[in-house]
Amino acid sequence: MTFLDALELALPLYLLILIGYLLAKFARWPKAVPEALSRFAFVVAIPSLLFALTSDLSRLPPLDLRVLLAYFGACLLVFVAGRLLSARLFRLDGVGQTVFAMGGIYGNTVMLGLPIAKAALGEAAVPTLALVLVTNSLVMWTLVTVSVEWSRGGRLTGRSMLSTLGSVLTNPVIAAILLGTAWGLTRLPLPSAIKGTLGLLGQSAIPVALVTVGFGLAAYRIREGIGEAVVMTGLKLLALPLLVWLIAWLIGLPPLETQVVVLLASIAIGVNVYLMAAEFDSLQGPIGAGLLVSTILSALTVPLLLLLTAP
Repeated sequence: MTFLDALELALPLYLLILIGYLLAKFARWPKAVPEALSRFAFVVAIPSLLFALTSDLSRLPPLDLRVLLAYFGACLLVFVAGRLLSARLFRLDGVGQTVFAMGGIYGNTVMLGLPIAKAALGEAAVPTLALVLVTNSLVMWTLVTVSVEWSRGGRLTGRSMLSTLGSVLTNPVIAAILLGTAWGLTRLPLPSAIKGTLGLLGQSAIPVALVTVGFGLAAYRIREGIGEAVVMTGLKLLALPLLVWLIAWLIGLPPLETQVVVLLASIAIGVNVYLMAAEFDSLQGPIGAGLLVSTILSALTVPLLLLLTAP
């Protein structure tokens, strides 16, 4: 595979994002349209795709739990580096450091990473994808909660941790993976009518999700906090995937699993980081700029990393 081959593979996916962005900027569609599309993708189409795939888990390759060590081990190291960099370069307080560091590790794994990984690597990547996706939200929201509370001098409570766990388990994407896996463990085939319906809904997941990402990007401006956004993007698109790659190599992770975790690590900053910024009233402008900058640049870094990690 050459770089042009990898770029040709990823380009249609990024063109779908561009279509959504242009529609939002110039077609003047009502705001309700992208909101409805986003809700359909997140609540119906993507869960349908994931349930259908994981319900057939028995015929897919077994899980390798070293995936979690490679992915989240690198995330923790980059998170610490992000906090230290933001304190030194931008003089941020503890909460700002936390949000900045999350921008360096929390990618758009559902709406962007899942479609790209499935299109580029096929169904064999599904077990690794599912393992990271089902763990990612719980780890990231727990990490940001612990870090913010520690920065504020507060203390964690059982109630706050249970609230975090509850919100993760009721997430439609996580619920679909867990329910699909549970069905797969029974080794029972899905009824043909249900399988066909899920298949049709799942086919819409990739284009609808990517067009929706484009709609969302149109809401952000690139001017505010551009310095923080550039450093954050460097951590997310370069430092994190390269560190994931290094850890995967050190622990002997197989080629396909390595490709999946490196690809997921190279995905642009996720909208959940903006939700965190709003929740803690810190860095909304830089995070919004980072979402836009990292998505544009990832159109080049994703195919490059696909090339470099190809067996």
